[in-house]
Amino acid sequence: MKRSLDALLPLGWSLVLAVPVGFAVAALVEGHYAVPLTAESFRFARADAAPLLFGAALVLAAFYVHRWHRPRLRVSRGLDLAAIRPGWRRWTVALPTGLRTTAVLLLGLGLMGPQSIHARDKTEIEGIDIVLVLDMSLSMQAADIRPNRFAASKAVVRDFIARRPNDRIGAVVFGRDAYTLMPLTTDKESLQTLVGELALELIDGRGTAIGNAVGTGLNRLRGSDAESKVIILLTDGDSNAGNVSPDQAAELASTMSVRVYSVLMGQSGQAPVRRGTGLFGGALFGRGNYPVNPELLERMATRTGGEHFTVADRDGLERSFHRILDALEKSDIEDAGKVYGELYPAFVGPALLLLILELLATGLLLRRWP
Repeated sequence: MKRSLDALLPLGWSLVLAVPVGFAVAALVEGHYAVPLTAESFRFARADAAPLLFGAALVLAAFYVHRWHRPRLRVSRGLDLAAIRPGWRRWTVALPTGLRTTAVLLLGLGLMGPQSIHARDKTEIEGIDIVLVLDMSLSMQAADIRPNRFAASKAVVRDFIARRPNDRIGAVVFGRDAYTLMPLTTDKESLQTLVGELALELIDGRGTAIGNAVGTGLNRLRGSDAESKVIILLTDGDSNAGNVSPDQAAELASTMSVRVYSVLMGQSGQAPVRRGTGLFGGALFGRGNYPVNPELLERMATRTGGEHFTVADRDGLERSFHRILDALEKSDIEDAGKVYGELYPAFVGPALLLLILELLATGLLLRRWP
């Protein structure tokens, strides 16, 4: 009976400590952070870290394994020893394990990313909805715009995103077909990161599906309630792929009151293309034949009330985007979101305190002298 009671002591201490510590954490969250602990106001940002909570069970398991393998001494008068009334140390010998178990449980909860959720009131902010449609066909490797068309376009697009803090911006990439890179968002950092990580040949670049690309951008704008909706089409060639013609896409954009601003990179079908590296590390260039169709892009822009630009170098590309920036008026967009506050100190702080108490209990209160 006594042995069974001894075996339950670590679990008992863990439960005894968990109750007041739980109330203390809740009071800290609700008092210091002013967050009511409800399903609507609290969440774990990294709920997939929940297996870390099994660390508390491992601490208990380690105690029992150590207890099972500790040395035993057989004596001839065991009944007389059993009759001796145990002192207070018998009840506190498992206290360090209880402190450690509770601390590990709190650390696991802290690593799960506890956060408060504050609903933000709906406000009206000035901005418009913009979809960037970026060409990723293989012709974008042409080097008439340094270092090449694709690298230059990524740099200018990322700068454009940074200059539109109040707009919702989405992105579509296209080659032989079109794909949504990111739907309309106000998370500019994530969008800039995705654009920066783009590389040619991530998608099939053996074609230029301009109609499909604009159509995909229009799908991103279909649910927009902004008064102004814009597509910025950045390409370097003629449409030669896809099942939607550019004129059909332009007609649909006009029906949806979406303006298309088109930017054509390169003035002719002949452009230098890097072919390799020379003997002394210099770049070797050849000539590539990439047909262009400025009339098509200008027709699309005019049909939708936008504007067309043809650029031959990096400066011209930057100027075209600056002119687009100046041309974009502002309108009101209803923006509602949530603000998340970090609550992990309310869990990690008590856990560290419990670990300090364990060290003090082991080194002072329960220290054994030889």
